[in-house]
Amino acid sequence: MKALFLSLQFLTIIPVKVKGEISEKEIGEASAFVPLVGAFQGALLVTANLILIKVFPAELTNGFLVLLLILSNGGFHLDGLADTFDATAIKSSGNSEKDREKRLTVMKDSTIGPIGVIAIVLVILLKFLALNSLSHFSLSTFHFSLLLMPVFARWAMVPAMFHGKSARQDGLGKIFIENTGLKELVIATLSAVGCWLLVVSFSSLVTRHSLFSFLPLVTGHWPLFLLPLPALYLFSFASTKFFHKNFGGLTGDTLGAISEVSEVLFLLILLPVTRYSSLI
Repeated sequence: MKALFLSLQFLTIIPVKVKGEISEKEIGEASAFVPLVGAFQGALLVTANLILIKVFPAELTNGFLVLLLILSNGGFHLDGLADTFDATAIKSSGNSEKDREKRLTVMKDSTIGPIGVIAIVLVILLKFLALNSLSHFSLSTFHFSLLLMPVFARWAMVPAMFHGKSARQDGLGKIFIENTGLKELVIATLSAVGCWLLVVSFSSLVTRHSLFSFLPLVTGHWPLFLLPLPALYLFSFASTKFFHKNFGGLTGDTLGAISEVSEVLFLLILLPVTRYSSLI
């Protein structure tokens, strides 16, 4: 439970404060539970949608959902996204070592450059448009998407931590990266898949009123909703290689960028999958 509370403390604005001494190993173990933090955010989005859709049009409700998702983690993933894109935009001088140092310096700068602003605007816009498109499908499908989006996006940070190395010699990102091992990756993956199975089971329980009626759903088209998982793993792995080459490793900002882009990728992958599954 301590690791879960640490995940909530680091990834959300929930006023959870773990008391006592916290070792770096315990912080690393908290990475195993980031999908559960995503599940909490997803449940918050579903609850908000159920309330807001009765008052506002779907488009405006989706705008509020995107805002709620940003506020629920304090916007620091978007801040990491902006810093990462600003640093990536630095032109090469021909000296890779100096370029890496300059990019890391830019990432530490508290100001946001034009490329960072563009990255934030595009990510928010794509999420809003994708949610609008998904809201045209059934309510259960839309809620399924809202629940799993932050689950899979938070999970995408764990493979990066596992495969990556730290670009800095200090910071919270370094602690996570150096203390996330195979055990944390396996637990995080099982947690993400477990969230998917739990939602499928609950959905079938509500619609079919049978505890065991989830089996037909699991063998039907619902497994298509797991397709973003391997896709996000590949994206996370490729991002790790990219940041190793251009930054000398990962930072907390790059992990935040991976999470934000993963939310967009999840929705973009899910749209054609949802359209296909509605035809079968």
